[in-house]
Amino acid sequence: MVDSLRVSKFRPDKLSIRERSAQLLKVVSFFSSRSLIPWQKLRERGILESLGMDFSCAVGSLRHVKVPDKDCLLPLISKLLGYCIVATSTIVKLPQIIKILKHRSVRGLSVVAFELDVVGYTISLAYCLHKGLPFSAYGELTFILIQAIILIATIYYYSQPLGTKTWVRALLYCAVAPTILAGQIDPVLFEVLYAFQLAIFFFAKIPQIWKNFSNKSTGELSFLTCLMNFAGSMVRVFTSIQERTPRSVLLGAVISITTSVTILIQMIMYRKPRTKAEKKIK
Repeated sequence: MVDSLRVSKFRPDKLSIRERSAQLLKVVSFFSSRSLIPWQKLRERGILESLGMDFSCAVGSLRHVKVPDKDCLLPLISKLLGYCIVATSTIVKLPQIIKILKHRSVRGLSVVAFELDVVGYTISLAYCLHKGLPFSAYGELTFILIQAIILIATIYYYSQPLGTKTWVRALLYCAVAPTILAGQIDPVLFEVLYAFQLAIFFFAKIPQIWKNFSNKSTGELSFLTCLMNFAGSMVRVFTSIQERTPRSVLLGAVISITTSVTILIQMIMYRKPRTKAEKKIK
């Protein structure tokens, strides 16, 4: 086995795709058999089980130099991608917040759109908690909601003076949100709220899309935040299918993809080329 890992014996230029795959499987099998990756220790401590992950099937196949079965591999990939989304969600709205703070401006941003985002994320998180879904299926909502609240507070700060209606909406949210997140409402009402949540997410983007179209500019919108929203929604479609989440969760991800793509296209279309003076300064 060690001989097969020597560089002198490995001639990638003369190997077929099948032979290269076999070599790769041997390498993985070599490392896993020597417990360089402590899957067993993590399993004994119950860490993987608490995360809903089971590597035993995949590791067992690799040790026998076999490609893991689809029924074994897809659920594992789904879990890993789900936790990748959760990890990425901790910074998804930071580019937008930083851009506003850097330019001290909310030019081109629709306040109503970001307010509806907060409402939608609150209902989504409460619904997933109420249904007892695995954390990998909704974990990003926790971090996105926190950032969305910080973002709307930043937008309020740079939108002074605030109107009476804005203050009323903010105070109403602060009064109702804790009750919804705690699940202390009628189950039927919960289902109705979640059904409306899909419409909320869709119509949350309409004011921003329309404002971009009217101004022929996307103002202070962050391209990176929009791109991460799009990528996360794409992955969430796959994980929702694998985790067998309610269809409404899958539909929400599809709506997010549609609106994110529309805004990304607008950002590309309305991007203004830099003038010669700006290029010289840089």
